[in-house]
Amino acid sequence: MSTGYLLRRLAQVPPTALVILVGTWLLLHLAPGDPLVALAGQYGDEAYYAATRERFGLDQPLPQQLATYLGNVVQGDLGLSYIRGRPALAVVLERLPATLLLASAALSASTLVGTTLGIVTSRYPRGRRDLAIRAVSLTAYATPSFLLAQLAVLLLAYRTGWFPVQGMTDARSQSTGLLVVIDVLHHLALPALVLATTEIALNVRLVRSGMVQVSRADFIRTARAKGLPERRVVWHGFRNAILPLITVIGNRVGMFFAGAALVEIVFGWPGVGRLLLSSAQTRDLPVLLAIFLVVAAAVLVVNLVVDILYAVLDPRVRYE
Repeated sequence: MSTGYLLRRLAQVPPTALVILVGTWLLLHLAPGDPLVALAGQYGDEAYYAATRERFGLDQPLPQQLATYLGNVVQGDLGLSYIRGRPALAVVLERLPATLLLASAALSASTLVGTTLGIVTSRYPRGRRDLAIRAVSLTAYATPSFLLAQLAVLLLAYRTGWFPVQGMTDARSQSTGLLVVIDVLHHLALPALVLATTEIALNVRLVRSGMVQVSRADFIRTARAKGLPERRVVWHGFRNAILPLITVIGNRVGMFFAGAALVEIVFGWPGVGRLLLSSAQTRDLPVLLAIFLVVAAAVLVVNLVVDILYAVLDPRVRYE
């Protein structure tokens, strides 16, 4: 990977983040509805409305509000929550670890399981095992996450009692140390499985198609003709077939956060998703903007890492 490619790719991050921030700000502020009505009710005191608008700068023209907001963001100030009266960034960061734990567990599980099943199915294309895995993966991919979550709660929590229904820990538990970690993992398993299911299906199809295509390449036939062990032949093919998967994983990070919001609501997971829902209901704009900004920053960083990793794995990649 050349230094020029890395520098040019880094230079794309600030303008992209600015476009996302300005676009999100305009969409939220131009949307119908007054945040003060959600805060004080439709028949609140006019003096209270005026004082609150002045406190949060809502009495200023929109261009001036946007300029003030951008200036504050540069200094690390994302504003005060209308509802909580605290810095919006601090409110979001309190919930972020739970969402990152859920999303990273689902991403790891979907990548590991999807890649393994994709390799297995590619070894016997059009066989019974291949057809069965493809049928199940297609069904899983076509099923919405909220429906999967409801089925999982009904079958694996209520009926069998294998997993907790809601929450991140058992509120009645007095456990400490390692037992707390086990308790969190027990509560994490079901929402992470639901969130990973759709991605597993997508990864199976990507790895399978890539491995089947690579298996017909000349370098694979040459490797077999040289008498290399089959596991090394599979590894050579996998290194080439995994490139599209890396790109897709990077692009799907944003979808993981969106899916995590729905899953968090169903399972009562105390992450950013539930905060997003409550903030949208109360039109708490500073918190909404802080959530979108944090998620956008995460997606930009992950995509930057993916592009760098792609260039390392495939030296033919150049920035034009």
